[in-house]
Amino acid sequence: MKKMLRIAAVALACVGIAPLAGADEVTDWNQVMLRAGLVAGTTPTTMTRVAALVQVAVFDAVNGTDPRYQFFRVDPAGAPAGASKRAAAVQAAYAMLTKLFGSGAATPSPTQQATFDARRTVSLGEIATQESTAAINAGIAWGQSVADAVFAWRSTDGFSVTAPFPDGTAIGAWRRTPNLPVSTALSAAGAGYLQLSQQTPWAIASPSAFRPGPPPAITSAEYAQDFNETKTMGNLTSAARTADQTTNALFWNSATVSYLWDTTAVALLKQEDHEREWGWGRRRKDPLVEHARLFGVLGVSMADAIIGCWDAKYTYAYWRPVTAIRDSADDGNPATSSDPTWMPLFATPGHPEYPSGHSCASGAAAAVLVAEFGNRHITMRSDLMLGVTRSYKNFSSALEDVKNARVFAGIHFRTACNVGTELGASVAEYVMQTKFQPLN
Repeated sequence: MKKMLRIAAVALACVGIAPLAGADEVTDWNQVMLRAGLVAGTTPTTMTRVAALVQVAVFDAVNGTDPRYQFFRVDPAGAPAGASKRAAAVQAAYAMLTKLFGSGAATPSPTQQATFDARRTVSLGEIATQESTAAINAGIAWGQSVADAVFAWRSTDGFSVTAPFPDGTAIGAWRRTPNLPVSTALSAAGAGYLQLSQQTPWAIASPSAFRPGPPPAITSAEYAQDFNETKTMGNLTSAARTADQTTNALFWNSATVSYLWDTTAVALLKQEDHEREWGWGRRRKDPLVEHARLFGVLGVSMADAIIGCWDAKYTYAYWRPVTAIRDSADDGNPATSSDPTWMPLFATPGHPEYPSGHSCASGAAAAVLVAEFGNRHITMRSDLMLGVTRSYKNFSSALEDVKNARVFAGIHFRTACNVGTELGASVAEYVMQTKFQPLN
């Protein structure tokens, strides 16, 4: 067994991923998932769906071996007796990642099957030192069946390439934006994930279930305030934006929202383990199940927050700052003035402005983590800004920094960020109140 583990560890090093130092199979494979998304160049929006697919499969697989919570999609009645919940977690994650980024993917770019195979060998080898072959094989079979069922269910959820959304021509209407400051070329038609506005939700009743009211009227004082803040603070060459504010904008844009919040959750779980060693941390009855539930709630909440966000985006089809500021001479608001040469700090995403997608997903994630850990101090890390951390006295402060980051990047107005955070939190509260409920 030791020889097998050494061989697997060498294989992992060869494919560029070392054995993970995590609390258990749930957190380890969550990190494998996040790295797979990075290697594949998965967009932040798509990554919320990936995370939900993986974490729902892992939750139903783990919980199904000894049900403590309501199952999310797959009835635990089919779970074989004596199945290893650890092996079930590994296989559920492995099988789903194989379908998404490995040999089972329709267009793997590049295929990551060798990485998944090597990681699976290490995980199962570690389990084999403590559990029987029969239990492991039963867990593998159950985890595979759960992943297959979840994937089949979501294969018809409407997430596919759709026709482009037409450019608007009226004042305040969204139209494709130039990719300034990178280039003057317009964002690609169909790049705005129109399908998300009609995608089958994971838990909420419909995409419009949490639809907010409309954005501020172009002639309103609120709009003028938003306009002028982004015009000043989000300008590529803004003298008002500090170096730290620029770093903050880069930080929150450098990683997917799933990476930022899932990694924070893992860090908090490790901190909880440390606190428990010193005698003041809480004890979880079954950490593997509890961790699977936490990441299941996170995945579903963020995925549904994005669906609800995109419903609002394409309902209101509100223009982006780069359009408003460069073309606002006739907007009818005396408190705004155009600047045809204005450029944002970041290139503008190719979909409507209101509400902010990052704020929606972050609002959902923060609500889940506050419910789990309290509104406590956190330190966050990015996978693409190594050595850079952001520390916050609580989750509320972190969410304010998310809002600032989008405004100071020049790609959003303040109201869109405020509303997005509220939408995400409302979705998460619904998920936490209606799904993943304890059985007794």
